[in-house]
Amino acid sequence: MAIWDLADELNHPLDFLLIQNGFITLFHQQAVLDEALSWLRTHRYKVIQVDAASWWSQADVHKDVAQALDFPDYFGSNLEALNDCLSDVAVQAYGWTVADTGLILVIDEFETFEAKDPVAAHRLLEIFARQATYAALFGHRMMCLVRTGDPRLELPPVGGRSVSWNHLEFLSER
Repeated sequence: MAIWDLADELNHPLDFLLIQNGFITLFHQQAVLDEALSWLRTHRYKVIQVDAASWWSQADVHKDVAQALDFPDYFGSNLEALNDCLSDVAVQAYGWTVADTGLILVIDEFETFEAKDPVAAHRLLEIFARQATYAALFGHRMMCLVRTGDPRLELPPVGGRSVSWNHLEFLSER
């Protein structure tokens, strides 16, 4: 499924709402995220979840993401190698298949790793956003849903764009 129908702009299906402001979307309430993930799974998105609370170093990030996305054994466990492997994921070399509507990477408790290593946390989102853009060139949908326990979390721009809250929590008290 390469693009949305023009009517989707008026009908606002969830996947359209999540991606319209960028490839990275923030969530706070677990129930809101769970509802979104249920909808996405029902619509044949492959959902991959990682828990940033368990990341104490960049090595933990690389190990977790590589395992979750089935990176090849030669993965170099550094940010450059992560970028390279995510470019392969973007074209469905591994991590998901043509049978999937799209790929959703969920990073739970992102604020815990962001507090430990804000530079690496930001680079992770930058790399994902870059490769989601690359995927879109081939008609593939990749999104990163970032759940945080901090309802006031503000992240620097990613890929030249502000990181937005999901449409249900955007105007709420969070």
